[in-house]
Amino acid sequence: MLIGISALLSPDLLNVLYRMGHGDEIVLADAHFPGESCNNRVIRADGLGVGELLDAILPLFALDAYVEDPVAMMEPVPGDELDPSVEERYRAAIDRHWPATPEIVRVERFAFYERAKQAFAVVMTGETAKYGNVILKKGVTPVA
Repeated sequence: MLIGISALLSPDLLNVLYRMGHGDEIVLADAHFPGESCNNRVIRADGLGVGELLDAILPLFALDAYVEDPVAMMEPVPGDELDPSVEERYRAAIDRHWPATPEIVRVERFAFYERAKQAFAVVMTGETAKYGNVILKKGVTPVA
């Protein structure tokens, strides 16, 4: 345990967050996501929801202020409906830590998978909400 760092963050996840550079992306994936098929660096966070992890990660992680879309979620497949409470939960966590963040953008399913392949890492969570995946683009860490 460390003072000021959430116990939800495993040593492996802290290591990845620290090693990421500005512009690198990390996927917080729902339990249905094909993480192992999309990326060679997969961190397990089973049992944790994406909203919980956002609240644990965002105090330590600056979102990229130099792009229009530092946060992205998967767009639903035609015919599927989104549960708006999922994005609302994620947005509430983002606003607690980085309220000036632009709106969350939606990315077509297969384009989302391609971004996941290029991401620094994929974190497999226990999130069960359909379309509960989110991509965060790391910004420049402020100097204390």
